Amino acid sequence: MSKNIYIIRHCEAEGQADDVALTDKGFQQADKLSDFLSNLKVDRIICSPFLRAIQTIKPFAVARNIEIEMDHRLRERSLSSNFLPDWLDKLEATFYDMNLTYEGGESSNEAMNRIVEVVNEMISSQSKHMIIVAHGGIISLLLNHYDKKFGFEQWKGLSNPDVHHLEIDQNNFQMKRLWKD
Repeated sequence: MSKNIYIIRHCEAEGQADDVALTDKGFQQADKLSDFLSNLKVDRIICSPFLRAIQTIKPFAVARNIEIEMDHRLRERSLSSNFLPDWLDKLEATFYDMNLTYEGGESSNEAMNRIVEVVNEMISSQSKHMIIVAHGGIISLLLNHYDKKFGFEQWKGLSNPDVHHLEIDQNNFQMKRLWKD
């Protein structure tokens, strides 16, 4: 049985903390995203517990009367608990060494494993058409899991919001970016 998973990166937000809201533009993007998704079949929505992710999918969930399920495994990846002035270089290094960790952070493999675990549970569920709403870092690791060519440069190319479609049928999959900003 084929499964469709729509992987959505949140809309424009006011910052990176767990509880930051969408910007005014982000709320407009969330409405536009809801319209964009309106013709899709969706059985289930699983979302990061971060406010910006919830606000991104809320217009669609309300319009469709679908419960937003929170899953802490979809939270953004923590690169380090310390301030890293050269964080972009540090992040890039984690795409080449997937086990590299910085103090208080998690490796690419650790973060990837938690989002892949969510997807694997979705694949084995009864639902056929599902949405994941998360963050650029963790989403890029999921996309890398399915396509090793998806790396640091592709992460930099993600937009807010962004939508990728993952279709899985037994052990075969197809992945396609749907959002054109």
